[in-house]
Amino acid sequence: MLVKKFLHQPSARNRMVRERLTEPLHLNLASLLVAVFGGVRSRIAFDLVQRPHYAYGLLEAADQARKAGLSAFTAVEFGVAAGEGLINMCRVAQLITAETGVAVQVAGFDSGEGMPPAQDFRDHPEQFGLGDFPMDRARLENKLPANCRLVLGDVSKTVPEFLKSNLTPERPLGFAAFDLDYYTSTKHALRLLSDADAANYLFLPVLYFDDIVLPQYSDWAGESLAINEFNAEHELRKIQQFRFLRSRRLLKNARWIDQIFILHLFDHPEVRETHAQRRMQNVYLNEMGS
Repeated sequence: MLVKKFLHQPSARNRMVRERLTEPLHLNLASLLVAVFGGVRSRIAFDLVQRPHYAYGLLEAADQARKAGLSAFTAVEFGVAAGEGLINMCRVAQLITAETGVAVQVAGFDSGEGMPPAQDFRDHPEQFGLGDFPMDRARLENKLPANCRLVLGDVSKTVPEFLKSNLTPERPLGFAAFDLDYYTSTKHALRLLSDADAANYLFLPVLYFDDIVLPQYSDWAGESLAINEFNAEHELRKIQQFRFLRSRRLLKNARWIDQIFILHLFDHPEVRETHAQRRMQNVYLNEMGS
């Protein structure tokens, strides 16, 4: 179902022209077989799911949660707008739950009334403005499954409220997508990563930042500035681009790879010395006559 929708999306077809045709021929041929016969993991590996960045982040988080012995995790989208991305996240989450047995609790943050006015140059007012991307709330809420909730209002207020009871060690944050466009909104949204209890996060939560790839974007405005300020303000929490993700992917030319980041929690309970002493073998010491 998601493969069919993927192939019929205009944006997906354009991406295939820009990115797929630059991939090796044998991988494109293999993609055709995977599209017809492949399972969830293989379709995600070959970017055959609409919004492959969501699929990658959700599957990575589910695998982390299962390894940690957890039965659920939380995924968040900032910037719901018309809601296509949020519905897609929910549907991919259902596939991943069926694949891994790990439940996904989804939350979508938005003002519900379109974008607020830009504050200054850091919000890129040449790109976005008041009222952009409104929501048809009633129709969207009717489409959302039981494991998804809309969190409507100013993120400077809704994020602190959400942190009070929605992230727990049993349902930690595993994946978050940031598409709020503005520096100011993104900076408020990043408070989601500042809960005092690091156990309320998976060890390596996956983050996706939508608005960092255009040529006019820089470290002095937009999402990149919000990320840099978060890192400067948090000694034990750091956001860094997943620099070696491209080398791990079969298809290496997708733009979304550069938009995946990792939250490093140096105060996480997993950061402790608990393993037994390890030794390395030296084959040269085992040679005949040694």
